[in-house]
Amino acid sequence: MRAVMFHAYGPPEVLAVAELPAPVPKGDQVLVRVHATTVTSAECGMRRGEPRWGRVILGPRRPRKGIRVLGLEFAGEVTAVGPAVRRTQVGERVFGFTGFGVGANAEYKCLSERASFTTIPPGVSYTDAAASVDGYTTAWYFLHTLANVQAGQRVLVIGGSGSIGTYAVQVAAHAGAEVHAVCSGRNAKLVQELGAGRVFDYTAEDFTTSGERYDVVFDTVSGSSFARSRPVLTPRGCYLPTTGLVNNVHAWRTAVTGGPRVRTGMSVRKHAALAELRELHAQRRIRVVIDRTYPLSEIVAAHRYVDSGRKVGNVVITVVGG
Repeated sequence: MRAVMFHAYGPPEVLAVAELPAPVPKGDQVLVRVHATTVTSAECGMRRGEPRWGRVILGPRRPRKGIRVLGLEFAGEVTAVGPAVRRTQVGERVFGFTGFGVGANAEYKCLSERASFTTIPPGVSYTDAAASVDGYTTAWYFLHTLANVQAGQRVLVIGGSGSIGTYAVQVAAHAGAEVHAVCSGRNAKLVQELGAGRVFDYTAEDFTTSGERYDVVFDTVSGSSFARSRPVLTPRGCYLPTTGLVNNVHAWRTAVTGGPRVRTGMSVRKHAALAELRELHAQRRIRVVIDRTYPLSEIVAAHRYVDSGRKVGNVVITVVGG
């Protein structure tokens, strides 16, 4: 099978398409023929070996053998199952998250039947399914599980036009919250269409001086900090950062000192969020924003584009026929 591999940290050019043996499902594993996957900002960081502390997991000097094929999101067809598989059928269309195993930038991916994936509703394309997994489930984890956003609350999404941000605006709006967002002016119309009542153009406005107050500030792009966001939080509000070791320290400290809190974590097991996402797809109540689509053979160009910082929503990689 074709797969995109990297053996050293660095720019997009460290990636190359290689021929590898196709995996064979064992035990409770299923084999998925991948039709579509994505390139995320998180994977670009992994390719660069950043943040440096992440190399404890990735590999200190070069990527460990088990993560040399990137790819967190996938959508495809089950082509074989192991002898212990009970629920998944050959021929099912599925989409999901590879987790720490990565490996979706390939024609085939093996994963346990217990992994984070579910079936694709009829009428939903492989590209839309793949592009919705990590962004939606991460937004759902932070806003639903950590912040427990309720109807009538006020939520600010920093990075409202990114992959996580475009879903965060929708998740908060679906919960009945009043949603504001921060993004560039060129993407303001899109973010408003997704459910934001007010959009701050970060090139011209400072949301911290707006006089607004929020129950939740969700920073999807590390575009702020707890110290900077604290003035716009209500007394019992919370700041939700997706990255940064220092935020873990803030989370521990604010848990015992009172006032606005920092809540953070990692969205890895995505079963509950995927069930919600599948239902939204089935009801056509979720909008998937796809910026660009590349074939697998142009994975280097896709990484260059995501590295540029100009990405809006998601970048998809087509694998079958790509």
